[in-house]
Amino acid sequence: MTARMIRYDERYEDQINELVAKSNGEIEIIKDPNLEYDPYFYERKAHLDKVIETVDNGTMKMLDQDEWDLEMKKLDEELDNLYAD
Repeated sequence: MTARMIRYDERYEDQINELVAKSNGEIEIIKDPNLEYDPYFYERKAHLDKVIETVDNGTMKMLDQDEWDLEMKKLDEELDNLYAD
């Protein structure tokens, strides 16, 4: 069986339920607790997986604490120069 997630407007709930009922058990609806708590769970997970992949393959550099402090100081100065009155 293939698992897929679909989103549909509540207006179509009766039609979806009818389709499931006619499928003789070939289609089932499973509630996903991840989506119950966070409707964007899978979108955020996919984004995080891409970030992890870019770190692992070296495309995105991980900064040590000193480098991070320096970058944040530079950013702070840039923002002060742009927006400080």
